[in-house]
Formats: sequence, C-alpha cells, structure tokens
Amino acid sequence: MKQFTIPFTYRSPLISRIKEKRKESDKMKKDFTPTRLDFGPLEIYLARHFGFCYGVENAIEIAFRTIDENEGKRIFLLSEMIHNPTVNQDLQKRGVRFLQDTLGNTLIPLDELTKDDIVIIPAFGTTLHMEKVLLEKGISVEKYNTTCPFVEKVWNRSEQIASKGYSLVIHGKPKHEETRATFSHAAYHAPAIVINDMSEAIQLGDFIAGKMGLSDFIRIFEGRCSEGFDPTKDLKKIGVVNQTTMLASDTQAIADYLKIIMIEVFGSAHESVSDFFADTRDTLCYATNDNQSAVYGLLEQEADLAIVVGGYNSSNTSHLVELCEEKLSTYYIDHPDRLIDSKMISHFDFHHGIKKETSDYLPKTEKVKILMTSGASCPDAMVEEIIMKLTRFYGITDWQNSVKISPALD
Repeated sequence: MKQFTIPFTYRSPLISRIKEKRKESDKMKKDFTPTRLDFGPLEIYLARHFGFCYGVENAIEIAFRTIDENEGKRIFLLSEMIHNPTVNQDLQKRGVRFLQDTLGNTLIPLDELTKDDIVIIPAFGTTLHMEKVLLEKGISVEKYNTTCPFVEKVWNRSEQIASKGYSLVIHGKPKHEETRATFSHAAYHAPAIVINDMSEAIQLGDFIAGKMGLSDFIRIFEGRCSEGFDPTKDLKKIGVVNQTTMLASDTQAIADYLKIIMIEVFGSAHESVSDFFADTRDTLCYATNDNQSAVYGLLEQEADLAIVVGGYNSSNTSHLVELCEEKLSTYYIDHPDRLIDSKMISHFDFHHGIKKETSDYLPKTEKVKILMTSGASCPDAMVEEIIMKLTRFYGITDWQNSVKISPALD
C-alpha cells in the first residue's frame, strides 16, 4: 500500500514499529488479538488495527502539500478535512479557512470566492451541486480533491447498480457530510433514500410490505428522498449502499432484512433475487471493517476499562465506542488533556452529545488493565501521548525502556 508523506508530529515511532511488526507477521489480517504493553502496575492493550486509514493519510498529504505549494494564495476547505480537532486546528494555523461547518452551515459566503482561490474538498467528498458552484467560479475541483477512494467506490457502485434499474437505499447518518455527498451522487443516477438505522429499515420494509400507508412514509422520510421519489414505484427494485464509517454489521443486517422483505413481496414473480435486490457487500470500507473487527478481538481480553480516542463528531470513532460499551466502562476522549489526573477524566457521551467528568475512573487495584483504540482520523502520536500520561500516573517516567511488549518487536 502507498506510503504517504504527512507531518512527522502525527507519527509515533513506537506505534509505527508495533503496527509494522504486526503487519509482517499477519499479512492476511486474520489475527485480531491486541498488542499488550506491560508497564508493571499498568497494562495497556492496543487494538490490532486503529488510527489513520488510507483515505485520511491521503487527505492530509494533499492538504499540507497544497499549503506548501501555494504560498500567498487564499486556501479554503469546504468543511473539516477529517473529524479530528488537532488536524483541523493545524490546518487553520497554516492559514486554511473553512467555508462550512460539518452540518453544511455557511461560515464564509461562497460569493467571496474568486477563480484565484484554492478550495480543498475534504475526505468525505462533496455534493454535485457544490462541485458545480465551484466550477462555475473557475475553481478546480480535481487538483485539490481529497475524497477518500473508498467513498468514491461507493459512488461508483451506486452508479453501476443504478444503471441496471435499481433504486438506492443509503445507510448513513442523514446530516453527515459523507452521507450528503453520497446521496447527491446516488440521486443523480437513480431514485434514492437515506435511512439511519435498523428501526428505519423496518419502517421502510413495512411500507414495501404494504403495512404502512403513503402519508406515514412521507412523514417519516421527509427530506430523505431524492426529488420526484415515488415509493409506490421506486421500491420495487433496490440496492443498499452505505456511509463507509457506519458499523459494517449494521449495514449488513439492514441489507439482509430488506432482502428478506423483498423476497416475501416480490419473490414469487421473479426467477432470481437479483431481479429486485442488488448484492452490494463490496461497498463496505476495509478500514472500517478492520478497526471494528480489531475491537471485537480487543474485547476478548479481560480489562477494567476502555479508552477510545477520536474527534467527538467522528462517526467511525463513535461506533468503536459503541462496541466497547457493550462490555465495559468506556471513555471517549479527543485529547490527552482529557486525562485531568489519575482521579478525574473528561470524556464525551455521544449518545446525548454532552461532555462529562468522571472521578475514580482508574480502579485502585494492584494491576490496572486498559483496552485502547482510536478512530480512523486520530494521529498515532496522540495515542502515544495518552499512554505516556497514563504511565506517569503510576510513577513510570522512562516508559519506552520499561515496557514489555507482546508480541515482541524483535
């Protein structure tokens, strides 16, 4: 896989060595057991896969190269580059300005842009409408486009199945930048609808099966359908694609459920399931799958608590938190400073969208065991800083020389 040039401050020499060693010994990615860092009174178990993915490193490389190569020019980002506050703040310190917030609200009017300005498209991609606006202003949308290749893969797959007459059901968070972009591209080629979760898939299935009336459908899915969407006609032949950072198991469960409904309703009139339901398993992102599978492997280890690191508006990180919460106390933090001291931690409750402080989060036991992972937009250096801070709470100052790592690095 391509090696990207990103700021060295985002790298961790130790974590890079760990990842490289695990990669060498497990080229087929079949081993999801964590890496154990034994500091004596403290043990930290690092997930087999975590941190920057291909799409994020690609976006960061393009963004910082764009800054270096265009001194004196005004440089804008459509919205946050990725969902990590440290990376976005670093870009702003270099003079990059955001045109929109993550919900698409205007921060800088597009009327202020000129053809001499540079606009970077973030890793989530953007809508066809926004591309058209930029092109009409004479601004390139290709040269500074950091859209993740795996997001584009979903768009391409959507176009392929749309060409065969399927309508598109998009599993994603309706307000997320990536979902808005995917919906725009999908709706250009076929009727499209966005559903958020399994409960909405069941409601969609109820309409397909004739258990829900049109007025209820319109009320539930208002603003989620492409222009001219007619559910009485457009839900007779469908395919399910996804926002790439959703739980892979959730997307598959939704697709499996809707497939069953479609077979029950339309199966007797067709020779093959493919006549009315498209196979779209190939739209799931490899990094999302790897990180989530690694958490399942991580959770097989007995521990006292879990720490998940990532931006608080990061979809993929929130799903890692969700998985960990099913087994043990889990703290979602976006910076080492959230570890206030050994007795207090500031963390995020993404279910209610609030920040909380919890005391006595570290148990008073002879040996404390912590599970740790991070989202796809979190720098490894931040994970290292958190490890360093935790070790200091236990009186360990020279942590790199005192740690015992398993599997060993030599």
